[in-house]
Amino acid sequence: MPSFEITPIGTVRNDRTDVRHTDNWGAVRSTITVDERFGGACLQGLEGFSHVEVLFVFDQFPEQDDYREPRPYRGRPDLPPVGVFAGRGPRRPNRIGVTTCAVESVHGRELTVLGLDAVSGTPVIDLKPAMREFHPEHIRQPHWISRLMSEYFQP
Repeated sequence: MPSFEITPIGTVRNDRTDVRHTDNWGAVRSTITVDERFGGACLQGLEGFSHVEVLFVFDQFPEQDDYREPRPYRGRPDLPPVGVFAGRGPRRPNRIGVTTCAVESVHGRELTVLGLDAVSGTPVIDLKPAMREFHPEHIRQPHWISRLMSEYFQP
């Protein structure tokens, strides 16, 4: 397949630096500084939205060599094995992550959000305002996901 290059649009800054710390992201306050090439008004209008989808790169994780075999979710043997596209973790093709975060403030090229599960220094590749029309009203998922994720976004 053809490859393509993506240039980050900004960088995450927060108090989280340990990529192995995988829970309690709910109270994490992150500031995303957008590159100056987009100008001082690049975030104008985003303050009118309660949430933003942040697309980022898990740059501190190596890409795996082989994705063919299902693996236990988050490496936990008590969880069922899933294929690479049935999980949201960092060890995936292209290492792209996406999280819907609460918008706390917008100031020039700085966007402050709550609940972004990315460590400080993470490159951001895009920002999209969260809109109801792009999200399904009802989402179905395996029962074990709710149990697993119960502490993920807790403060």
